[in-house]
Amino acid sequence: MNTALTNLLDMDPAQLVAYCGELGEKPFRAKQLQRWIHQFGVADFDQMTDLAKSLRDKLKTRAEVRAPAIISDHTSTDGTRKWLVDVGQGNAVETVFIPEENRGTLCVSTQAGCAVNCRFCSTGKQGFNRNLSVAEIIGQLWMAEFELRKTKGIEGGPKGERQITNVVMMGMGEPLLNFEPTVTALRLMLDDNAYGLSRRRVTLSTSGVVPMIGKLSQECPVALAVSLHASNDALRDSLIPLNRKHPLRELMLACKRYLEFAPRDFITFEYCMLDGVNDTDTHARELVALVKEGETAIPCKFNLIPFNPFPESGLKRSHNPRIKAFAQILMDAGIVTTIRKTRGDDIDAACGQLAGEVKDRTRVQERMQKMAEYQNKFGKDFGRIVEISG
Repeated sequence: MNTALTNLLDMDPAQLVAYCGELGEKPFRAKQLQRWIHQFGVADFDQMTDLAKSLRDKLKTRAEVRAPAIISDHTSTDGTRKWLVDVGQGNAVETVFIPEENRGTLCVSTQAGCAVNCRFCSTGKQGFNRNLSVAEIIGQLWMAEFELRKTKGIEGGPKGERQITNVVMMGMGEPLLNFEPTVTALRLMLDDNAYGLSRRRVTLSTSGVVPMIGKLSQECPVALAVSLHASNDALRDSLIPLNRKHPLRELMLACKRYLEFAPRDFITFEYCMLDGVNDTDTHARELVALVKEGETAIPCKFNLIPFNPFPESGLKRSHNPRIKAFAQILMDAGIVTTIRKTRGDDIDAACGQLAGEVKDRTRVQERMQKMAEYQNKFGKDFGRIVEISG
């Protein structure tokens, strides 16, 4: 394969117009190209029949449409479908499709691994290798949409046959730490000549990268979900290390400012229910105070997520009665609260389970192994040793 070819999946609408200009073509050719690529799933320029033959000949020698290659494809008993896709350099990421009666939601990855290392998420335990490119992000949507159409025997066509109605940037990685490629991919998702999704149907989930929340509101505001998972800073520090840099008050105020531009009039707070860690009545009442009182009060809804265990976490899922009691406290305070139904856990496609294959340059697993060895060696004194050593 000629590595000098330009991958057209890397380009948002404005960039594709500029590229066509470089080829001596008029702007409307970019719209035609976009429709062929993103609405019909065509990668062969010869099949783009309303393009001038001279343009098709130019594109064949200079460009390509190349999404990440599929390594594996598994379907859960509940219909959830998970692809492992190759993003090169020894890395693979996971993409998940969740079918429901009235919609189909695709969960998209933005990084190979994740540097945030939340305690309850298996992706972070693999460490971090690199950010994904635009083509690797939007390529997951391109691949999934047309794989789903192929499965159902649906030929071509733009919006009428769409299988994916919603996209959530909740896969592997922290989207706001890969800002420019993520925003370029978002613009393609929203563009009428590509996927034509509404801003309300595209959700970006962040662990709380405060400066980038503000930047996103200016450049491409979509629905925002925040991985909260704790009701106070001390607890959140232990679950999400990023909180030490951007504590709750700072995060909540950033969310309030985001609502001035967001397509929805509320923020979704995601809250992973961890047995004996963050699931008591006291934690629920602290959450009520956080979002209903004082300067951090904010229009919001809560999505309570039963924890999906994995071996390295050392954590357990809250029991169903406890989750329901927790939810009731929030609802009694007038907060819209849902309990997420676990989907795809039999193929490790549920929330927090995405792991892929990552060549970790942060050496997280190596450091975790050393920590375990020290803990075995020093026993009860381990915590004091860590505290003294900083």
